[in-house]
Amino acid sequence: MKTKRKKVDYSKWGYIFILPFFISFFIFSLIPLVDTVRYSFFEYYRSGIKEIGPNFIGMANYASLLKSDMLKYGANTLILWIIGFIPQIVIALVLAEWFVDARLKIRGTQFFKVVIYLPNLIMASAFAMLFFTMFSTNGPVNSILMSIGIIGQPIDFLGTAFGTRSLVGFMNFLMWFGNSTIMLMAAIMGISPDIFEASDLDGCNSFQRFFYITLPQIRPILAYTLITAIIGGLQMFDVPQILTNGQGTPDRTSMTLIMFLNSHLKSRNYGMAGALSVYLFIVSGILCFIVYRMTNNDDPDGSKAAAKKARKQQRKQQRRG
Repeated sequence: MKTKRKKVDYSKWGYIFILPFFISFFIFSLIPLVDTVRYSFFEYYRSGIKEIGPNFIGMANYASLLKSDMLKYGANTLILWIIGFIPQIVIALVLAEWFVDARLKIRGTQFFKVVIYLPNLIMASAFAMLFFTMFSTNGPVNSILMSIGIIGQPIDFLGTAFGTRSLVGFMNFLMWFGNSTIMLMAAIMGISPDIFEASDLDGCNSFQRFFYITLPQIRPILAYTLITAIIGGLQMFDVPQILTNGQGTPDRTSMTLIMFLNSHLKSRNYGMAGALSVYLFIVSGILCFIVYRMTNNDDPDGSKAAAKKARKQQRKQQRRG
């Protein structure tokens, strides 16, 4: 009589290995998130040495934020993000297509990848301090321009809204275009070479190959890049905070939403800070959903749309008949 072997179940080890993550997430992320939403419905702040609250006030914090300068700071955040992201994604796409194109036979691509990615390793605070020193009225940029006779008086780059926003956008571009380039290069390298060979045989030029083959094939990575860029843009804080010393100068034209949130946290107004955090969460969720729907099409070849159009034409013919 054969003895039945006992089956060993290894599935439990998978749950044991992922258990530390869920414990950490529950303690350090989920509980603070729930507390943030809870505090947004309370009046809870410190006035001098006296602590007010927590007193339940419902949606009053949300209404107060709508009456404040929150929308203005949201517009500032959008402008700073656009200034940095538009050149970032354009140059990242161009560089990714250029380095991956086998017809160009570019040498030393690994070296260029490292050089492109290096700015991403520099801390934002170091970048901000560097640019603050370089573009100050007594900085090296003004000194060089005056020494070669281009300008007669120092330019106050940080004294104008255009100058400050341009510097913030340029710094964000320098820090993140390398990361976007590497991701897009990986996406393009994942496209089957047979598709490009077929396009060459059909006589496609470089522009047709890029817009009709490369871009549709890398839509998932483009969606990921756009979504992470939107979340990062809404969380923009360190560069304008350090560059303007937390004041959003000039005239608060470079004050972002997270800087506004930080001002509430400094004053220990936890109710307003919680309400602003909920607003940011809702806005980021809506924007990310819109981007996802725009960049991901479940019917890339258009067969569903064609079938729908055919059904409409058939109904019209039936009505006429």
